[in-house]
Amino acid sequence: MSGLFADFMIRAALAGVGVAVTAPWLGVFVVWRRMAYFGDATAHAALLGVALSLMLHLPVYVGVAGIAVIMALVVAALEDGRSGLGTDSLLGVLSHGALAIGLIAVSFLPGARLNLEAFLFGDILAVSWSDVAVIWAGAIVIAVLVGSRWQALLTATVNPDLAWSSGLNPDRDRRILTLALALLVALAIKVVGALLITALLVIPAAAARPLSRSPEAMLGAAIAIGAFSALGGLVLSYRIDSPAGPSVVAVSVACFALSRVVAGFLSIRRV
Repeated sequence: MSGLFADFMIRAALAGVGVAVTAPWLGVFVVWRRMAYFGDATAHAALLGVALSLMLHLPVYVGVAGIAVIMALVVAALEDGRSGLGTDSLLGVLSHGALAIGLIAVSFLPGARLNLEAFLFGDILAVSWSDVAVIWAGAIVIAVLVGSRWQALLTATVNPDLAWSSGLNPDRDRRILTLALALLVALAIKVVGALLITALLVIPAAAARPLSRSPEAMLGAAIAIGAFSALGGLVLSYRIDSPAGPSVVAVSVACFALSRVVAGFLSIRRV
């Protein structure tokens, strides 16, 4: 039991919970706006940011956040310019293109092959106290940013025309979401890796949706599910010696399945 309270496990728990309670602030909007593929594209671009950070001797967070922001701005510009492609096709091209270029770039870095799995699937057990500080600082920024624009973001999500007529700017709110998403990707890269970031965005929010009667309740439930998934995944990883990042996602999937069962049972009781 003492191993669960080792210093590296405490750091991992704090980092995991930091990311897990931050992701739902954006995850609820990703679910409502059906932006999951956009989250995938931004996360996949993160690997290119890792490669550039190592090449230029920059902190990984800086390179990942920079590339994620560029990806978000490129997608917005191409959508506004009506490229002739559907949004899903456009995101598919950019997502897999950025991932492929990132993998090629990483392959040319000395010793990077050994660390590639950590970038793809995370290495939460290797986070440092400075990583924990960065994650929680970023978490506060995202929570304050989204919280301060909560009502405007909700209005723009439910009815963009109503938002415009109310003097709001849905395009600006969309940019706020994309920039916050880029920051989250940078924070989560060490915890769950580029390939699993979208899972933390979508699954807790999707699990909370059938159990919630208001947007605020859904956010609160998603935060609770995310925190439980982070801690439960770490315990599972410790008990069965499984990869920590995928274990966190596996627990969140189990929570999603359970939420569907509970929601179905409650709907039967109401009949």
